[in-house]
Amino acid sequence: MELAIALGITLVMLILGFSIGSRNETAHFRSLAEREEAYSGIMVSDLKRIPSGWQVTGSTLVVGEVVIATDYFKVFASSLRNLFGGRIASYEKLVERARREAICRMLEQAQQAGANVVWNVRIETATITGKQAKKSGGVEVIAYGTAMKATSKSAG
Repeated sequence: MELAIALGITLVMLILGFSIGSRNETAHFRSLAEREEAYSGIMVSDLKRIPSGWQVTGSTLVVGEVVIATDYFKVFASSLRNLFGGRIASYEKLVERARREAICRMLEQAQQAGANVVWNVRIETATITGKQAKKSGGVEVIAYGTAMKATSKSAG
């Protein structure tokens, strides 16, 4: 009897985790696409130095950070994948969402500062460990760079 209850609870948690997680993930990807389009006018580069011939009028550090938690279904699916090896596509989507969200937040700060370029962009990641040892609880991504108002002297 206790085994049946435990299996039932596990099954319900998997179904809820999958359905709610999928809905939230889809909505987040849609929101990211809209925000990325809104920030498309801001140039982003990982170069350390401004090209010669550019004129900079002001700069500031901008940072975007996010922590996105794994859902119950992703943890279960990754546990199964660990048995057989290979890619964990659900975690790849998690990292992609976190990276894109951190960049959007960084660009939002740049836009608020009136910048048109963000230079020397760097991205750092970390895994947040869950309650059980060696179980992922989420992923943290920080994107940062130098936001500037810059123009090319040849742009005229």
